[in-house]
Amino acid sequence: MQITFIQRGFLRILNRYFIVPAFRRGLGKFISNPITGSIMVLKTMGRKTRKNRYTPVNYALIDGSIYCYQGRHLKGKWYLNILANPQVEVLLPDSLILGIAEEVSDPQEAMIAVRQILKNSGLGSFIYGFSPFTVTDNELKTKMQGIPVIKITKTSQKASSIT
Repeated sequence: MQITFIQRGFLRILNRYFIVPAFRRGLGKFISNPITGSIMVLKTMGRKTRKNRYTPVNYALIDGSIYCYQGRHLKGKWYLNILANPQVEVLLPDSLILGIAEEVSDPQEAMIAVRQILKNSGLGSFIYGFSPFTVTDNELKTKMQGIPVIKITKTSQKASSIT
């Protein structure tokens, strides 16, 4: 399933004017739920502008690390920002985490993470045309080939809200 230009524009407006402000005001627990999925806001530094950039993404917590993936667009700005500067802030529905982001190189770790992220994605879990609950490992590996998975390792936790 390919997201159209109009859908992408709608999501950009929704993210900028609703999701990110809600998370920044401490209302993330109302945005991230079983229907919309596990959503976090990722704060990166722009690789060209050096300005703070905020992006809502689906995620999974696995063994104390936070995982997300870039989706079909390998040149997504937040992904390129992470490659340029791996220090990130992650606003979870109930906490703010500082961490270091890195692309997962182990295919097995990436597949486990993608499956869990998709399971946590609420109604969006079927965006690729299969159920993450029943798809075989081989089919998942084929469908998600070339999609970068990011692992964020927590370096500290902040008490205040994202700025």
